[in-house]
Amino acid sequence: MSWVSMVGFAAALCSTISFVPQAARIVRTRDTKSLSAPMYALTTTGFCLWFAYGVALGQWPLILTNGICAVLAGFILFMTLASKKVKDATAETLQ
Repeated sequence: MSWVSMVGFAAALCSTISFVPQAARIVRTRDTKSLSAPMYALTTTGFCLWFAYGVALGQWPLILTNGICAVLAGFILFMTLASKKVKDATAETLQ
């Protein structure tokens, strides 16, 4: 594997994993008061666009990484916008 591929793989891994602790914390605590819904909306949109770009180019690293990130960021956005009742039900289902 070339150093360029290793850098790309490391970047993809960091980007993907970075959302897992936040999503896990939300499921555990159901607390999203300190999160910015507009920021997560923009982030989710960005990942969806990168995903579409990857699809258009047929580049599986872009498709896979940004698809996973879009799902995780979208989940965080959903939980940020959801009512307490919906957050509780979703978190209970996932635990």
